[in-house]
Amino acid sequence: MRFQIAIAAFAATTFTTTSSSSAFQTPLHSPIIAHRSSSRRPSSNAFSSKKSAILRSLLPPTTTIVPTPFAPAKSSSSSSSSLAPLRAEASSSSSASSSSEEDDVVGGTTTTTSGTGTASIPNEIFNLVKSIVGAGVLSLPAGIGAFGNAPSAILPATLLIGTIGFFSAYGFSLIGRVCSYTGGQSYRDAWSQSVGDSTSWIPAVTCTFKTCFAILSYSMILADTGKALLSTAGLQTTRTAALLGITGTALLPLCLLKNLSSLAPFSLLGIGGMFYTTIAMAARYLGGAYKLGAPAVKGSNVAAVPAGKYLADVATNFQPRFGNLGASAAMSPNTFILISMLSTAYMAHFNAPKFFVELKDNTIKRYNTVVGTSFGISVLLFALVGSLGFLTFGSASSGLILNNYSGKDALMSLSRVAVAVSIVFSYPLIFAGARDGWLDLLKVPVDERTDSVLNKATLAILAGVTVVASQLKELAFIMSLAGATLGNALIYVYPALMFRSAVKGMGEKASKGLKREVPFAMFSAGLGVVMGCIGAKMAFGLL
Repeated sequence: MRFQIAIAAFAATTFTTTSSSSAFQTPLHSPIIAHRSSSRRPSSNAFSSKKSAILRSLLPPTTTIVPTPFAPAKSSSSSSSSLAPLRAEASSSSSASSSSEEDDVVGGTTTTTSGTGTASIPNEIFNLVKSIVGAGVLSLPAGIGAFGNAPSAILPATLLIGTIGFFSAYGFSLIGRVCSYTGGQSYRDAWSQSVGDSTSWIPAVTCTFKTCFAILSYSMILADTGKALLSTAGLQTTRTAALLGITGTALLPLCLLKNLSSLAPFSLLGIGGMFYTTIAMAARYLGGAYKLGAPAVKGSNVAAVPAGKYLADVATNFQPRFGNLGASAAMSPNTFILISMLSTAYMAHFNAPKFFVELKDNTIKRYNTVVGTSFGISVLLFALVGSLGFLTFGSASSGLILNNYSGKDALMSLSRVAVAVSIVFSYPLIFAGARDGWLDLLKVPVDERTDSVLNKATLAILAGVTVVASQLKELAFIMSLAGATLGNALIYVYPALMFRSAVKGMGEKASKGLKREVPFAMFSAGLGVVMGCIGAKMAFGLL
């Protein structure tokens, strides 16, 4: 089936209305990207250190953690030879004029397998949804509230959630297709085999900083949820004290662990908690537990409207606030705040190569089925959570929507518990990626990464993140800034550049469909650049 058919199915799911990042997203997929030689393709169990083998034991089939993303560059001849299968496929496909799959504007794909993966389509869909749906979704109500304060604002917001989801799915698909053409098995490897080795450090550095933003957002969420949960238990404390307590008693010991296999059972908690939170938010909105009261109108039959059950327990700045800025307000530049948040929310693209390589019978058709279905489910969840949160609290929606709910609300307190537990036990997994990324940037050889070095790096990074998280209170700022800069690059710009270079490497043997698709891919990249520039500027306005 052609690529656009898969995307059409995805779009249909999108408009029926949706982690790294990612309170509920269990970040089992480390963005530390390995550079692999084109002369050999290591098996999924071939790692450069004992530590990597240990981490690998607890990760799902679509995951690889390799601690050497800054490996030496390959020779140009090696890179050129890696495109041989690509040119051969292009030649064969081009000569088959009856193959409609090669003649479409967004087609030009191949359906040959390029690996020996064993993951089924349902397994990949589950893992990909788990990777996408995370903390980003909890900031979306604030993104809607950034430009609107009337219920009709959810209409353009839902359209944006679907549109950005479409382009995010397209970028995810492009990465897998580039891997199919070139034999790349990681994000950096795909870049090396298509764009070139000399610049392959760019996506690697981008992914390292993206993990740093992820753990920073995790710490900020823990600070808020920890304070709220302690307040529910009758213990009043500050946000900073709550974060220091959680970091010292839970995060630090877990991040110092050398064997993380014991954390594997908690990987399902994230997605389960997200579905629970969606249901709980729907129950509170439909039940009017937080609605504003209104007095009776004298001289009329309009009776007084009682306030919601939990409204009195909510701080004034978090109580519902509505106005007249509805659907038309989407023309405001503040809309780019929501767009940037979505770029963070949909982020899972550094794992696209592994999802493709480890898919059983990994044809482009099967891969796009995984991509379209997973992003469709994610779009639905994003739209539901964003709309429910905004319809309940309007423009008063917090960057972490759970902050708006009363500490005496048992239903929502369970959501806070799920968020906190999910983050605590997934934190060391994403932290390991950030730590290894910094060690790579500092050019610390793998064989010199002793326990002492790792412990010192852990203490330094965790201390720095904790200090910043204790001072920053606006999660929406972190989500929008990271999305506008790093997210847009990984989702829109880099995949398009890799695809263009891969098609260019085919020369005259590239099919007409592939050549026609290049401008569309570059349009996606240009869109990412524009959204990034405007979104970054608007993000700083949140401070």
